[in-house]
Amino acid sequence: MSDGRQLVGEFTHLAQALAAASDEAGRLEVAVDSAVSLVARCDHAGITINEKGGLFTRVSSDDLVRRANELQHELGEGPCLDVMRDQNTLVSPALTHERRWPRWAPRVHDELGVESMMSLLIYTDKQSFGALSLYAGRGHRFDADDVAVAQALAGHLAVIMTAEREIDQLGLALHNRTIIGQAQGILMERLGMKSDQAFDYLRRVSSHLNRKLVDVASEIARTGDLPNLP
Repeated sequence: MSDGRQLVGEFTHLAQALAAASDEAGRLEVAVDSAVSLVARCDHAGITINEKGGLFTRVSSDDLVRRANELQHELGEGPCLDVMRDQNTLVSPALTHERRWPRWAPRVHDELGVESMMSLLIYTDKQSFGALSLYAGRGHRFDADDVAVAQALAGHLAVIMTAEREIDQLGLALHNRTIIGQAQGILMERLGMKSDQAFDYLRRVSSHLNRKLVDVASEIARTGDLPNLP
């Protein structure tokens, strides 16, 4: 199996795991664990929330992420403070050469042993925004492949969170969310769809056939057959 094909399979499994999580906190835990396993040089990962000018760590692989965020708050500078203002993805291949955060970068490198980091926007609303923060330890520097996988993961997380919030609003139970996630995974693998496209497909089939979305998903998950849309 090629690396690209293997990665598609891993993201399909990720979609299913995210859909099977019982709540948003569980989905974020899955995302953080996946970041460490999917991004080759990622040693630490976390979800950082910037809310009303303050930073806090929602989920993290370890305490290093929390301390790095505390330093951003204490010093008033850092990638998670800049990610939405400047761009969706901020990458620092080598903190020893970083000039954007002259106080934060050397302290994170010297005190926490971080060589390289990146911060990727995953959602934004009127009062806050969230970012996926990835850190590489000494001797490891993120390269273009790492950034590409991290961006795919962040984008995947963003769309699945949007879809799952919609599912939550529909009041669907955990079992139903698991079935929908399985159907999304089949559609993504069979038709080369992204997770949001797969959910939209299920919604359109549900409307066209006048059947509940979860019933459509259950049939796809059980039989593997894909209904046709006009």
